[in-house]
Amino acid sequence: MSRSSKDNPRRFYGRRAGHKLHASQAALVESLLPEIRIDPSRRIKDLRNLFPNDVNEVWLEIGFGAGEHLLWQARENPETGFLASEPYINGVAKVLTAVDRDRIGNVRLYDDDVHHLFDGLPDNSLSRVFVLFPDPWPKKRHNKRRIVSPFLIAHLARVMPPGAELRFASDIPDYVDWTLRYMQNSPTFAWTACTPDDWRRRPPDWPETRYEKKAVEAGRPAAYLSFRRI
Repeated sequence: MSRSSKDNPRRFYGRRAGHKLHASQAALVESLLPEIRIDPSRRIKDLRNLFPNDVNEVWLEIGFGAGEHLLWQARENPETGFLASEPYINGVAKVLTAVDRDRIGNVRLYDDDVHHLFDGLPDNSLSRVFVLFPDPWPKKRHNKRRIVSPFLIAHLARVMPPGAELRFASDIPDYVDWTLRYMQNSPTFAWTACTPDDWRRRPPDWPETRYEKKAVEAGRPAAYLSFRRI
């Protein structure tokens, strides 16, 4: 039986707000966010019913930052529904602006810690999950704050059916090693890399984010890991 988020010993440590929102952004947080916000207390048998148009499958992005990857994927895959979590309200506001401007209908947001979202997700409901450039918490005493943990992996194993894909990226070597260690110790996921290029090169359907570009320019190449749900 999967553990409920009520039993989650973890707490959220990241930023929730930055600079003051522009008036237009604040208005969208008040008006549009409630319309497309995921309610974790509402148990839905089929996540595809969250979207106004028919979608073939549903993907989840955990921590979408400024939303570059999320919005690119949503535009490129209109037949896919996207759930996305991000507690940082400034990032949420940027995505809301694009969703409103471009009339993107296949995105649903959760503006809080993703661990609270899992209780409302059905078993085997997500075909792909993204965890891209999460906060590395580099100090050893803070490692326990990292999003990749046995608790997260257990949740993902429940909501992802066999064959589903988990994508992870980081420019921090220690976090890459950390993730590989946890994932390879899990009996429910398998690393798909066959050659070094499989993790050194970003796949063509994996757009560059603003953070990634800054990291590469600073001399920190990223690693791109893909895992298959067994």
